[in-house]
Amino acid sequence: MESEVFTLFDDRGQRLYLTPEERQVFKAQARAQDDRLARTFCLCLTYTGCRISEALELTPARIDWQEQAIIFRTLKKRGRKKETTYRTVPVPLEYIDELNLIHHLTGKGHLSPTALLWPWSRMTAWRRVKGVMELAGIQGIQATPKGLRHGFGVAHALQKTPLPILQRWMGHSTPTTTAIYMQALGDEARQLAKAVW
Repeated sequence: MESEVFTLFDDRGQRLYLTPEERQVFKAQARAQDDRLARTFCLCLTYTGCRISEALELTPARIDWQEQAIIFRTLKKRGRKKETTYRTVPVPLEYIDELNLIHHLTGKGHLSPTALLWPWSRMTAWRRVKGVMELAGIQGIQATPKGLRHGFGVAHALQKTPLPILQRWMGHSTPTTTAIYMQALGDEARQLAKAVW
């Protein structure tokens, strides 16, 4: 899992992450979706920076109402061994309410605690995200689920989220992987540069 993040730019220098502005446009387009499952899935990726595979294995039991968070299973590589850990990522209360409303997490006729929230294949999930990207007018190599994940990291770097917290939320084994997001401080870098122009 850890090998997924080496750089935020491809070999031609194109960025692989969504800017904060693109994330906002994507989120607004996701909220406008008639397909309610696509809406909650896209918002899950936006709010948590999780991997597609991590979102696809979510069940009602992994929604922590008290902590206002989602619990993800993370498979970490430690040398030759793989170790499963869990991490919690906070989300807005409105999003938890929306999950409850759309996925029937509680109340009469509620989902089984072990039922998948999105019973899709990985390819179907990828297509749903890509479709919302197209409707939002986001084009380029960054217009992917991984671009959303990288955008989450970059957005938190810009907000100066402490590295250990961001590392935990993203499920990285080492801080060096998370530190890659500090490369993309666009607006902040411009402000620092302006100070000496």
